[in-house]
Amino acid sequence: MPSSLSNPPDWRTDTVLPLHADVIADAWAVDAACSGNPGPMEYQGVDLQTGAQVFHYGPVHGTNNIGEFLAIVHALALMEQKGIRKTLYTDSYTAMTWVRKRQCKTKLERNAQTERLYHLIARAEAWLRSHTVKTPIIQWDTKKWGEIPADFGRK
Repeated sequence: MPSSLSNPPDWRTDTVLPLHADVIADAWAVDAACSGNPGPMEYQGVDLQTGAQVFHYGPVHGTNNIGEFLAIVHALALMEQKGIRKTLYTDSYTAMTWVRKRQCKTKLERNAQTERLYHLIARAEAWLRSHTVKTPIIQWDTKKWGEIPADFGRK
């Protein structure tokens, strides 16, 4: 595994959201990173009020769009499981569309290397089909607000 995809630190001071009138602070942000596309992929969710990592998954072989999709569904399922009501931010229009349609429209080849990921995708799609999403999912405005706080900082 490339060293650039090591686990993120437990605490990142650059994830704490600066006050901005347009951003809801009581929210989580999600993002994915992929070294190559496809390649080793991981995703995470960050609490905007504290900058604390809420969850992290990977790396597994996949694509950035799949990671963005799974990050949203992971956040939604975790919020529901724990009875948390917050806004969710993502910078991925593609992932938001896939969540809205309840289907991950990836063209990633299904093979032995990607089988584990395809099982996760199937679980996420099944979760979306069996749950009503009430959490607001908002497009992160990178031009106005800078990188999403869940960004892995590898650009």
